[in-house]
Amino acid sequence: MSMMKALVLEEFGTDLVIREVPVPRPGPGQVLVRVAASGVNPLDTKIRQGDAAHARVSTPAVLGIDLAGEVVDVGPGADRSFRPGDEVYGMTGGVGGHQGSLAEFAAVDADLLALKPRTLSMRDSAAVPLSVITAWEGLVDRADVGPGQRVLIHGGAGGVGHLAVQLARARDASVWATDPGPGLTVIRNLGAEPIDIRRTSVAEYVNAATDGEGFDVIFDTIGGETLDRSFTAVRLYTGHVVSTLGWGSHSLAPLSFRAATYSGVFTLLPLLTGVGRARHGQILRAAAQLIDAGLMSPLVASESYGWHSVMSAHRAVEAGSSGKVVVELDDPGPATQYT
Repeated sequence: MSMMKALVLEEFGTDLVIREVPVPRPGPGQVLVRVAASGVNPLDTKIRQGDAAHARVSTPAVLGIDLAGEVVDVGPGADRSFRPGDEVYGMTGGVGGHQGSLAEFAAVDADLLALKPRTLSMRDSAAVPLSVITAWEGLVDRADVGPGQRVLIHGGAGGVGHLAVQLARARDASVWATDPGPGLTVIRNLGAEPIDIRRTSVAEYVNAATDGEGFDVIFDTIGGETLDRSFTAVRLYTGHVVSTLGWGSHSLAPLSFRAATYSGVFTLLPLLTGVGRARHGQILRAAAQLIDAGLMSPLVASESYGWHSVMSAHRAVEAGSSGKVVVELDDPGPATQYT
């Protein structure tokens, strides 16, 4: 049996360690990917600490939700989608009992993958999947953002938020985005109107941006009180609020009194249930087109991380890294030959 290197979480609350594990074989509908890079999300750090029961992870586990890499083998039924040598990216595992991307190889459902953007490196491609799928499900699938709409993104400089800003602009919406201060320049550089949430009240920015009418779409990536405030800032009748973190207890009265609507986004659902996975691949193909057209680009942290600095990568995410953190896995030492 061929063996490979993987970064393994042996117990919650401990560091990831390099171990030798069997190379997976692609099953029906799967492809085997040689992983070049693995994106690190805040969820990965919460899983490591044992603070993400909704991700359904038990130890020992290989974490890593996002990947970019090269197809090296194709399982039965997957040959219609990919061939060996294809460079792909996707949100493919690390939750629900599925092996994650912090390994030399990963066997993944072909429906979850797409050819990576031609204009991005493997490293930058690995920064995209979870963030862009979350933004797309919220702004396109739930809210159907389009030309002329006024859109507010809460957390517009964050991992999901900065891609949401670009996606809304690519769909010809007018975009405003909030931040507590450090990310305001990022938001402005992305072409949105920045709102300093520390210094500006809801009434002030609703009046300034919409003449008091409210936003057509509000995309919340923060939750809590920010979601509550969103219910008072949305347009009467046709306004729509979407949240990625609507997990607390919230009064719907302000939203109901505006006759507006709400949707939640739970990006892990296809990985956890097996339902809707093909949509993830579709989103990634469409996102790659926008990226290659110069309409969208990920903000990636400048620091480099690899096999022996993965815990530094996790700590950078926990500290609030500027830009998406990516671990590069294309140099694990002596190369494993897949046969």
